[in-house]
Amino acid sequence: MRWCSPYLPLLLLVLLLSLLTLLVGGATDSGFRICAYNVQKFNMEKASNRRVMHTLTRILSRCDISLLQEVMDPDGKAIKSLLSSLNRYDDYTYQSVSSKSLGNSPSDMQQYVFIYRNNTVNVTGQHQYQKEQSFLREPFAVQFQSKKTAIKNFILVPLHTDPRKAVQEIDRLYDVFEEVSKKWKNMNVMFLGDFHASCAYLTRPDKKNIRLFTNSKFSWLIGDKVDTTVSDETNCAYDRIVVYGKDFLKAISPFSTKVFNFAKEFKLTKTKALELSDHLPVEVKLKSSAPLLQTTPLLILLSVSVIVQSFLSAL
Repeated sequence: MRWCSPYLPLLLLVLLLSLLTLLVGGATDSGFRICAYNVQKFNMEKASNRRVMHTLTRILSRCDISLLQEVMDPDGKAIKSLLSSLNRYDDYTYQSVSSKSLGNSPSDMQQYVFIYRNNTVNVTGQHQYQKEQSFLREPFAVQFQSKKTAIKNFILVPLHTDPRKAVQEIDRLYDVFEEVSKKWKNMNVMFLGDFHASCAYLTRPDKKNIRLFTNSKFSWLIGDKVDTTVSDETNCAYDRIVVYGKDFLKAISPFSTKVFNFAKEFKLTKTKALELSDHLPVEVKLKSSAPLLQTTPLLILLSVSVIVQSFLSAL
């Protein structure tokens, strides 16, 4: 005669819910996150502000790759301080790759800097676009490789436009696409950064003059009505993420492209948020290469339910 505790079904239900929470939580948080953030005049003075650095560290520690714009750090000390903060913060090891200082004004020379986790991704190439008079700050393309993503090799191309020439510079990204895709024989290209692609700088009629809009193979993942600014006085989709081709688009987790409102998430006042920047980070997730992590919560629920029912039938 088998003994069965009256509490066993309840215990099994608790076990089911606990296991489901773990699996669904893992599935929801899975994916490889790419972020872009105009951190607004990031220099050693800003890096010396503990509160700013703590918040920035929390923001970037969420991302496998982060593009920083408006970095003004020619000697590399501010980025070194940021990397040190990140490497103390969690179990990942962070490294950086940076462009040269770009611009035409000695007081406003800026760098594009990629911060990345070398545990999940590595750099396989970098290329500074050099066509004269095309951009105020020429794109600095970097090719990455990751075993953790569904798409293994991809190119990230940053751009922080001159707002007065946003339409022309965004259009010229097509020329950059042709150059880097040919250079690395890789069509998996993502453009990201502060394009000033909204409000007075880019209007609906302007789109007909931009090849990244007129060519349907380019997908704009941040919509025109999204607000990427901190201030309540502006509502503009300045910061964008654009990908080329169906293969790259299929490798992106559905509904993962968004603005990360760190002020709301970290319960910061607007004043404190503006100490970092007047922009908000934008982000997107690439699908994981691990089949288990791509399983939907519904399938996980059905699988666990079958296991529990088998347990109950055996009692």
